Amino acid sequence: MTSPQPQPSFVKLAMRNMVRKGGKSLYHFFLTTFGLLALLVGLAYLTH
Repeated sequence: MTSPQPQPSFVKLAMRNMVRKGGKSLYHFFLTTFGLLALLVGLAYLTH
């Protein structure tokens, strides 16, 4: 199978998975986002 892109974009794959799985992956997405934000804020606070 040949495609114009060498690999599919991560965003497209994530959107496709979100549509397929529904609410569970949305929950995980927000959990991950919150976790990353908390980590960044924590690091900024610690290194301030």
